[in-house]
Amino acid sequence: MADAHTFSDRYRQGMVTRRAVLGDSHVDRASSAATDFDQPFQELITEGAWGTVWSRPGWTKRERSMVTIALLAALGHDEEVAMHVRATVNTGASRDDIAEALLHVAIYAGVPAANRAIKIAKHVFDELDAEKAA
Repeated sequence: MADAHTFSDRYRQGMVTRRAVLGDSHVDRASSAATDFDQPFQELITEGAWGTVWSRPGWTKRERSMVTIALLAALGHDEEVAMHVRATVNTGASRDDIAEALLHVAIYAGVPAANRAIKIAKHVFDELDAEKAA
């Protein structure tokens, strides 16, 4: 694993953005679970996805969140859908925003993809509500 001082500026920005969106506990778990095998992947997504795409000006984190959820739902990436629905607590995308995004998924990517993502979102919402109540 590379030392922190060897990371690029884009990586460092990516880590700030990744933490802002996914939360420190999620990023800390992913970082501590990294091995020599997947550390290059962790660095790639931190620099590429979070440091390049998610850190660009022009769209808010809320807008990026809605688009990301729709794309992940359309592609059937269930675990990632759940992770990004949970992240809306940090991005400002509302439950209504997610519902609208998933309506688009139903029309443009298919009802089964949207149906599956809606079930996932409802499950995440139930977990979030339970956490809030506790």
